[in-house]
Amino acid sequence: MEQDALLPAIAWLAASEEPAVRRAAQLEFLGIPWSEGSVANGRIVSSLLSGQQADGSFGVHPYRKWTGAHWRLVSLVDLGVTAADAPSLPGAADTVLEWLHSDQHRSQIRSIGGLTRRCASQEGNALYVCSRLGMAADPRVSQLARDLVRWQWPDGGWNCDVEASGRRSSFHETLPAAKGLHAYWMAGGDPAARAAAERAAELLLAHRLFKSSSTGRPIDPRWLKLRYPEFWHYGILPALLLLSRMGLTADPRAGEAAGLLRGKMLPDGRWPVEGAWWYPPGAKSQSDVTDWGRTGPNEFVTLSAVRILAAGPGLPAAGTTPPAGVARSRA
Repeated sequence: MEQDALLPAIAWLAASEEPAVRRAAQLEFLGIPWSEGSVANGRIVSSLLSGQQADGSFGVHPYRKWTGAHWRLVSLVDLGVTAADAPSLPGAADTVLEWLHSDQHRSQIRSIGGLTRRCASQEGNALYVCSRLGMAADPRVSQLARDLVRWQWPDGGWNCDVEASGRRSSFHETLPAAKGLHAYWMAGGDPAARAAAERAAELLLAHRLFKSSSTGRPIDPRWLKLRYPEFWHYGILPALLLLSRMGLTADPRAGEAAGLLRGKMLPDGRWPVEGAWWYPPGAKSQSDVTDWGRTGPNEFVTLSAVRILAAGPGLPAAGTTPPAGVARSRA
């Protein structure tokens, strides 16, 4: 997409009332140094940080949908919030690592037919968060990466379905795992993590990100909807964002999904949210701690869309620099 076509969206994001969005737009798209200090006082970020306890938790199980530390941290890191902005973030990540490495959790890991059946989105999201928070050297984080590499299925993905034949992985489980492994490679240059992330990306690309290999039709029409946060759900928006960070959007197999994203741009240059996986604060079931917007133009969907399209074909998304001495992935 021509860069000029993105200017209205960039200007809107750069004027956001949410400091984290404003900072992301200024740093990533305009090259303007950030001089306003921490972004922790914005409506969204402060909501995500609210209620944290002395032990780092938020008073509920880390995986409780969508108020546990696991989910809050993914959203915070997506917005570029760092430990410098919120020094309590590593403490929250500690509670997630303690859960994932607990005997109770690891006792549920099952191998059937020679394949590990794991909800790899759990380890993948945690690996992504910790790698982006500067915790990649923690032995618990390194173990997450090693586990994901070891659990990867022959087709390049992951799956928790105990009844799956082994022929095909779950896209829902594969995307967060690949996202975490790529972030871990970016943080420290681990070649096994990079190779595993690239194998996962190949699985997505082989399906044009959303198509059945047998029918050519969308595997799930919901994957074409633009939603944020995605939590553990698959969709073309987070898939394209990962591929842009990996420098793989030049691959022609990503072209149709990218075209669908471009085609969803509104006349004013912004992108809409097309439904949500969450419910507003106070709802009885799976409510979030903040309101991300459920209709109309959406800053968070637009931020992801611009991150994807501003990079250009084959270029890594803004703000993604590999470790010193490590070559970028190539299509």
